[in-house]
Amino acid sequence: MKPQNVLILPGWQNSGPDHWQSHWEAQHGYCRVDQHDWMTPKRGDWMARLEEVVLGCEGPVVLVAHSLGCILTAAWAAHSRNRPRVQAALLVAPPDTERDDVRSVLPSWAPIPLDCLPFPSMLVASRDDPFAAFARAQTVAAAWGSRLVDLGECGHINAESGLGDWPQGLAWLNELITTKA
Repeated sequence: MKPQNVLILPGWQNSGPDHWQSHWEAQHGYCRVDQHDWMTPKRGDWMARLEEVVLGCEGPVVLVAHSLGCILTAAWAAHSRNRPRVQAALLVAPPDTERDDVRSVLPSWAPIPLDCLPFPSMLVASRDDPFAAFARAQTVAAAWGSRLVDLGECGHINAESGLGDWPQGLAWLNELITTKA
């Protein structure tokens, strides 16, 4: 897998310099999918941008999504004709965009697409994520056909979770990449 074909999909407001996604991008040469508007994201705009980046890659891609990037992955997979280009996806801390407090901030992101993803995926969830109850993560993982990993109490699995470059997450990513290779 070419490093530039591992696509980093940050969530709302992007991933800052201390986020594990940023560490992976810097350390391994993975490609961040930059969005036009990180503060008021529109589902259709983000899907179009992901489509553009996937089409610009030579060969298969692997998606590494955090938070809203997970919902983007499911929405894109439900509509794109290019989903066979995705080898696998690591989905970390998907928010419950149907919950009132989240929907009020991200109105174009509900409902959550619950179609089975057409590629292997792993969903990593925390039991104390402020943006999604663990039971909701379980439901979404089952609908998407994702292997669910219970990370225990780790907040939103972001920079504030103190994961640094998150070696365990990278091991799971490598497992996904080599399983389908």
